Amino acid sequence: MSHGEENGSNEDVLVPGEEWPELERAECLARGAALKWASGVFCRPENLEKLGHYRKRESQRTTSINSRLKSVVQSYLEGVDWGLGQLREARAELREASHSMHKARLECSQNAEAIVTLETLREISTNHCQLLAAVSNLPRLYSVRNMVLETERLVESRRLLEAHARLMELEHWQDEVLLQLRGFGGSSRTTLSPEDDKLVQNYFSGVGRLVEALAKELWAVVSSGLTLSLQNPTPFVSAVRIVEREEALDQIFLEERRSVSGTHSRPMPPGRPRCWRERFFKVLEETVAARFRSASYLHTRGPGLAGHLSALQHSIMSDLATVRNLLEQCVPPHYQLTKAYLHACHRCLQNHLSQIIGWELQSGEIFAVLNWVLHIYNSSEMMGDPALCAYLDQDELGPLISQEGLEQLQNKYVQSVRKSVSEWMQKALEVELTDWQRDQEPDIDHEGCYHTSLPTIITQMLEENARVALMISESLRDQTIQMGLYEMENLLSRFRDAIVEFGKEHRKDPTANSKFYLHYLLACISNCIILKMSTESLHQQVGSRASVRFSRIPPGPLAALDRAVKKACRLVMDQLLLDLQPHLQELLSRTWLAQGDVIPKVCGVLEHHYELYSRVRSPCRQRLQEESQRLTVVEYVRALMQKKLICRSEEERQQLAQQMAQDAQQLREHFQSMEVDSTVNEVNPTALIPVLADLIKLKDPGLLTLEVSGLIAKYPDISEEHVSVLLDVRGDVPRDVRGTVLCLLEQSAPPLPPGYRPIFPDILVPPSSMPFCLPTAKCA
Repeated sequence: MSHGEENGSNEDVLVPGEEWPELERAECLARGAALKWASGVFCRPENLEKLGHYRKRESQRTTSINSRLKSVVQSYLEGVDWGLGQLREARAELREASHSMHKARLECSQNAEAIVTLETLREISTNHCQLLAAVSNLPRLYSVRNMVLETERLVESRRLLEAHARLMELEHWQDEVLLQLRGFGGSSRTTLSPEDDKLVQNYFSGVGRLVEALAKELWAVVSSGLTLSLQNPTPFVSAVRIVEREEALDQIFLEERRSVSGTHSRPMPPGRPRCWRERFFKVLEETVAARFRSASYLHTRGPGLAGHLSALQHSIMSDLATVRNLLEQCVPPHYQLTKAYLHACHRCLQNHLSQIIGWELQSGEIFAVLNWVLHIYNSSEMMGDPALCAYLDQDELGPLISQEGLEQLQNKYVQSVRKSVSEWMQKALEVELTDWQRDQEPDIDHEGCYHTSLPTIITQMLEENARVALMISESLRDQTIQMGLYEMENLLSRFRDAIVEFGKEHRKDPTANSKFYLHYLLACISNCIILKMSTESLHQQVGSRASVRFSRIPPGPLAALDRAVKKACRLVMDQLLLDLQPHLQELLSRTWLAQGDVIPKVCGVLEHHYELYSRVRSPCRQRLQEESQRLTVVEYVRALMQKKLICRSEEERQQLAQQMAQDAQQLREHFQSMEVDSTVNEVNPTALIPVLADLIKLKDPGLLTLEVSGLIAKYPDISEEHVSVLLDVRGDVPRDVRGTVLCLLEQSAPPLPPGYRPIFPDILVPPSSMPFCLPTAKCA
């Protein structure tokens, strides 16, 4: 121990309080704990008797603790002593090692001159080895050029196996020369200088040219393998054998590099690895692509596209048969040549079809592509051939056109068909408008109904498009039908406008083509009925998925059809009204009351119209007949509302009521003879005339209130104006009775019964000639 350390320990002994304050603190804590424990234990008198026992126990515990502390300290001291001994031994060994290193350093410095001498000897040995290699390779080096020329002639004559054998020999010579010049062997290796390496490469440059020439001929043979297999497959077999030899050499060199590491690793020969087997399959795929390009020179645009795809089909199947039956026998089994050719064809087809669908195709061309991709390609005529199933894996091949591409192509098809359909519909409508101007009756079908060519053209066109689309898929059929229904909706909108314009022209000049105006209106109604049946038939073909997607169909076309039918029926009724107008003007006048010959004329006009209505398909035939009946009654009552005849006496009222009843009976009998029955839920229009006649012939004006109540019950849509005109026609209603009747009308407003069709809103009451009158005695 040093002098400083001894001083430090003396200070520790002399002044313990300053250096070990923890010791005093621990002693104080111990004394405090002991006092606390003693005060707690000996606070009871009975524990003072055990004082000796407690003293003895604590004395034993203190002795035990001291003995354990001594043993611990003793073990620590022994360990320190052992460690000091180890340090002494290590110091001695380090001293010996340092001495040995010093001696070695001295010996190395003495041997430096000998190392310089050895370097000189190494250079001389290397030069000697290179000279020896040059001397031993002189015969080969002299024959290299002749070998190259001879091998070139063999390559040109396509004696490929012999040429490859000579080439392998030349490469072997080149590798040996390079290895000998590099000094490969033993425990040393000399790196070849760039000048020497360039010299060797220039001398053997013909070998590189031979490799390129042989590869060119080799791939030419492989690319013409399909033709050679039918004539003479020997060159193709030779090419495959060469490829396998090269692949084996590549593997040998790669294995050598992997097995030998460090300074003894053999360098890879120039141009290795060649990977000719991989190149073989690339050439095969390029050959397939070239055959596709040769097929592409056909007239693939327009109608020639289907022929082009058919040519592709026959070309591919013919090539596959050749590969499977001939070329497969010329290659090792692990080549799986048929499978590789199938994959190459599939990839080339994918690229070729992607190019085709990028063109601006028409509907016929798109159909040809879709049909070929979805049906022909996977059918038994192509990839579905049982002989090819063993080589196919659909998951590896994938689709010719992606699902997204198919959807886009189908959308293009639908849009192209839509354009064509729209143009044909417009032409058909123009032909229809021309037919309306003909000076002859419309055509009559086998059911005896009028019709024109429009519904036949439209129906056949839509059904043909749906049938063609179904040859591709149901989804395309549904899209085509939906498109056709939308176009039909547009056509019907234009058709209705044409009907409206047809009616306007007729009103401007009724004499022009007036003879067949009504006939063509009825033909339009029959056409709409045919189109409605066609629409419903097409919609039934649409799948549920498309029905959900296009929820507007069929309401869109059906609504347009209904609008067109309603407009045509309205024009037919207008024509009927125009024909009836000369006779209606004579109704309910004094001349009519005296002669009573108007209704037979009206029935004659109705009969003529009914004969034409029979040329209309049901249910519009019944609808027209019912509307004509209603129109006749409405115009009859409207003539009554004009107050052309005001009764002056009881006799006139009876005569007027009797004539009205006779007219109603004649109309009813005429309608029954024409087999016209009003619907069950509607009030019979002809029944209105006798009811009004009963109101007019009532003798006691005081009973008018009761009679009007019955009238309101039967016809709840009658208005105050109508009743007021009826009272005026009677000519004998007192003012108080009129007021009572009109008050009854104001107070009673019964709801319309279910199925009741209002009739009085169609019967207009002409305005009074006097806006008001003063309450004079004459008015009263």
